[in-house]
Amino acid sequence: MPSKKSDTAVAEAIVEAPVTEAGAPPRRPSAKQFTFGYLIHDVSRLRRIVMDDIMKPYGITRSQWSLLSALSRSGNSGMMQVDLARLLEIGKVTTGGLLERLENSGHIERRPDENDARARRVFITEKGYETIGLMITVASKANKRVMKGLTAEESKIAEKVLFKVKMNLKDIHYEHVLNGKTEENINFLKASEDDL
Repeated sequence: MPSKKSDTAVAEAIVEAPVTEAGAPPRRPSAKQFTFGYLIHDVSRLRRIVMDDIMKPYGITRSQWSLLSALSRSGNSGMMQVDLARLLEIGKVTTGGLLERLENSGHIERRPDENDARARRVFITEKGYETIGLMITVASKANKRVMKGLTAEESKIAEKVLFKVKMNLKDIHYEHVLNGKTEENINFLKASEDDL
């Protein structure tokens, strides 16, 4: 397992460029300024690994837990598959697969919609609620361990910062990808010499 010291050394390492004939090294790009992005990626990746490891003995995946959590926040008045997909920001096919596995394991049930016989709504079963209670306890303990060493204030600040970053990323995504502004997208992604 890599040490904290080696992670820090890698993050701060500067690759020395070869010296040119004139004696000055050529200007080469360095991604050192993107430490925040690398940390976000690594924290997210490691948290997924840890949460999967923790949930494995309970027979539920992180994705299934996310879907059950979203359903529980809706008040269990039943949600349509398309609404769940939109809420979780995943595809309808992926959502369908998750629902099928949760239905087969007895955590949810799908019932016909009262107003539209073609549509089915998703509801949590008693087994699903038992699992949600268990997962809240398990996740709460895991989150305390993950946030060890941070004060309550630092935790709140971290959450606020990450939420703002998430909203900024969503804005960029909608502006530059979904609205089809390819020219602006290309200009946005071009790096100037000052950025390197």
